[in-house]
Amino acid sequence: MRDVATGEHIDRRILLLPCRPRFRGGQGGAGSGDAVTKEGNTGTLHDPHLLARLVEGAQRGDALAMDDLLGVLAPYVGRICGPVALQDGADAAQETLITVFRRIRQLQEPAALFGWVRAIAVREALKFAGQRRRQPTMSAEWEEPPAPGDLHLASDIADALHRLTPEYRAVLMLRHVEGLSEQEVSALLEIPVGTVRSRLFRARQSFRSAWG
Repeated sequence: MRDVATGEHIDRRILLLPCRPRFRGGQGGAGSGDAVTKEGNTGTLHDPHLLARLVEGAQRGDALAMDDLLGVLAPYVGRICGPVALQDGADAAQETLITVFRRIRQLQEPAALFGWVRAIAVREALKFAGQRRRQPTMSAEWEEPPAPGDLHLASDIADALHRLTPEYRAVLMLRHVEGLSEQEVSALLEIPVGTVRSRLFRARQSFRSAWG
């Protein structure tokens, strides 16, 4: 089997790997040890030793480790891409995972995995959202202006999010879903802290107005 970093056809193979939340293998291997239950891969997320074994196995090109790591990362990536890219969230998540496995050897410290993946996911989600976005015709924080009398539809969070531009959705997601500080959001998005605060303020205002 070729190295995961050697070509596009290897990267696309990731899409064929089943996302099964479990570990396999014998003693000491990337897939050995505790099982990950269907309640999600919560155990793996909080076990640095298991996570390090998966990362190291994936860096060696171990297909079983890649499979298990995919099972850990796919829900996490989807949680990031969905609120930002909306209907293109699945495509953004797919491209994120392809990029992650293509570049997995560049990750020097397994403990940094989720921060590294988060940065890739946000970048891909913003890219996909930007490709779809139309020029706003009303206030800058709305991607799609609400029609008169239809704000009752925004009682659904997804509908309210849909009305925000990707940039506003990104800061909301990073701050309130991922729990990053304003400084961390600033560093990840490569924008000033003041811009983060301004976008958060306007996004919260828009969200509250959409909810009536």
